[in-house]
Parts: sequence; structure tokens; C-alpha cells
Amino acid sequence: MTTIQDVARSAGVSTATVSRVFSAPDQVAEGTRARVREAVADLGYTPNLAAKTLRTLRTDKILVTVPDISNPFFSQVIRGVEEAATAAGYAVLLGDTRHEEAREDQYAQMLLRKEADGLIFLGHRLPDALAAMVARMGPRTPIVNGCEFSPSLSVSSAHIDNERAAAEVMAHLCEIGHRRIGVITGPLISPISRDRLAGVQGAVPRQAKLKALIVATGDFSIESGEARAGELLDRPSPPTALFCFNDEMAMGALAAIRHRGLKCPDDISVVGFDDIRFARYLDPPLTTISQPTHEIGRRVVKLLLDILSGEAADRRDVTLPHQLVIRGSTAPPPKGPST
Repeated sequence: MTTIQDVARSAGVSTATVSRVFSAPDQVAEGTRARVREAVADLGYTPNLAAKTLRTLRTDKILVTVPDISNPFFSQVIRGVEEAATAAGYAVLLGDTRHEEAREDQYAQMLLRKEADGLIFLGHRLPDALAAMVARMGPRTPIVNGCEFSPSLSVSSAHIDNERAAAEVMAHLCEIGHRRIGVITGPLISPISRDRLAGVQGAVPRQAKLKALIVATGDFSIESGEARAGELLDRPSPPTALFCFNDEMAMGALAAIRHRGLKCPDDISVVGFDDIRFARYLDPPLTTISQPTHEIGRRVVKLLLDILSGEAADRRDVTLPHQLVIRGSTAPPPKGPST
């Protein structure tokens, strides 16, 4: 196996010069760089990255954990992470925790073993070992949260104002005449579910004509959206509009509507949350809250890089703008006593 000493002899330079060609090429004369690179190509030399990591105590890798990699919402967040990390010279390690604490603990150990320089987690839980790390190191801890903001985590975060966004959905539905509204939340252990529900409940006193608010709990999956929507539709006095706390559950709700021979929005309106790439192509196109997923991904990387470079003295919470996108799945309710 070719060594750095072989490259140095072939190029007529020291091993330190060969190392600088890889780590700081601007510090090496152009002619010398050319000789070293020619020797590298001729000999098939590959730098020992493990040795570099030991010398610099840096891996140039960022670990990103996702609670459900099958959820299309996260794909654009991850793309933003990848683009920003790559531009800064970092590789991205991706872990799917599947909402399982044991998996979260496994990925936490990777950070503790220094297999990555920092962690971006897109869920709402921080393993005990990392919580202890945050308590010990404070704002210097190389851990950042995306999407699920919770002050109790004590780490920097990039997210939207979920409470305000949910209130805007309620205002829209009430403005077009809905008086019986069903809400399908995600798991209430999740901060985003609690914040969105707070936005819904906070909007109720401002909507004096609202007759009923019916809340059911889902788990963000299509299947739970279909099941909970079916239960709401089968009530003696069903809602005329459904607000689902993500687009996947809204897709399930549309299926439940079709299976009962009803039409959206003629019989019942549906609103989602996230604006995943499929939302505009549903039948009817889905009214939803659009999150700046790509920008969330870029911002969490920026927050982490500031910590790694020592520029972040305090915790930073970045709230990014959202948008209510009104499409064909919402309309005034049908005329009748239930409205």
C-alpha cells in the first residue's frame, strides 16, 4: 500500500509538504502542488483520514437524525442540510430513529465517541447522555434542533411559529363559513402538535360563531388520518371541515371522505400542514401551511457551524416565515342545519 513517504520521495518534497497539499493547498507553491498531485495519481495514494481525525480531533462529518425517514416532509429539510454542509466541507451522516428511544441513544453514542463533529436532530427528544452534555457545555454544545422547537431542550433551533400558523388555518375556515371543525392532531408528546393545538384553541374565542371544535389524536401517518377522519365523519353531527396537523394525515382524510361517497370540498373541506411536494397534485389540491423546509435545513447547519467555529456565545432560536396556501380542498360548507 502506497504511503505518504512514497509520495514525498517521488515528488522530491517532505511528507509535511504532501500533507499541506491536502490540508492547506494555498500554502504550497503551484509547481510543488502539481508535482505532488502527479505523484499521488501515479502511485494511487489515498490520504489516511482516520489519522487526520486523530491529529485534528475533527471528522468533518455532521450527524443528522430523522424521526421518520419515510415522511416526505423531511426530504427537503435533509436536502437543505446536505447542500449547506457540503458547501462548508462537511459530509452528512443520516440516521432514521423511527421514533424509537433506543435508536436515538445509539446515534447519541456516535457523537459522544466523536464519530461526528456535531448533531442535528429533527425530532423532539434528546437522549439523557446528550442532555447531560448540554447541561455541562451550555451553548457550546455542538447540537442543534430543527422543526420541533422546545425551549426545554436548551439547544439552538430553526423552525416556524406553529401556533400562529394553526391559528391562521382556523381563521381561514371560519371566514369561509365553517362552524363545525374537526382537528386531527399528531401525538401530543410532540411540541409541534401541542403548539398547533394551542393555536387552534387560542383562535376559538375569536370565532364567536364557531359551534363545535372536535379534536382527535393521530400519529402523523396516512393511516391514522384516515381512521380519525372516519370517526369524525361518522358522528351524528359531523364537522364540515377537517384540519389535519400534517399533509399525510390530510391524504388519509381524503381517502376516508371518498370511501363514504362524499366529496371534498363540496361536502367537507380539508386542510393539511407542511406543503409536501405531493400536496398540490392531490385531487383536489390541498390547502395547507407551507413550511420553508429547504431553508430550515440550511439554517440548522449554519447554527451548528457557528457553534463549531466558536462564534455562537448564546442559544439561538430562528423562527422562519410560513405561508397559508389556499387550494381547492377548502370551500364554504354546504347549506344545511349542521353548518
